[in-house]
Amino acid sequence: MLILKTFGLYILTALAEIIGCYLPYLVIKQNKSVYLLIPAILSLITFVWLLSLHPAAAGRVYAAYGGVYIVVAFCWLFLVDRVNLTVWDITGALIITLGAAVIMLQPDFST
Repeated sequence: MLILKTFGLYILTALAEIIGCYLPYLVIKQNKSVYLLIPAILSLITFVWLLSLHPAAAGRVYAAYGGVYIVVAFCWLFLVDRVNLTVWDITGALIITLGAAVIMLQPDFST
């Protein structure tokens, strides 16, 4: 259960970061309302808060999070940007997921 909770927290963290960066992108690149910067700021604040909830050492959290972030970014690319993923995208995402899982699931020898 802890694994699912941790993985879910990583996914929420990645979504908060992506949304916090995507909204300013819309303002800058697509001339959307500057008011989108308000939810962007709130989303980035949420991202930092969620990142702080992970129980492992910060560097390990960032390393594993990076892998999950890439997979969530590909999901965003497909679902929001409507870009078809290539075999290379999917293969890379699978490799990255395996690497993130190795980092997240390592045994705790500190006790």
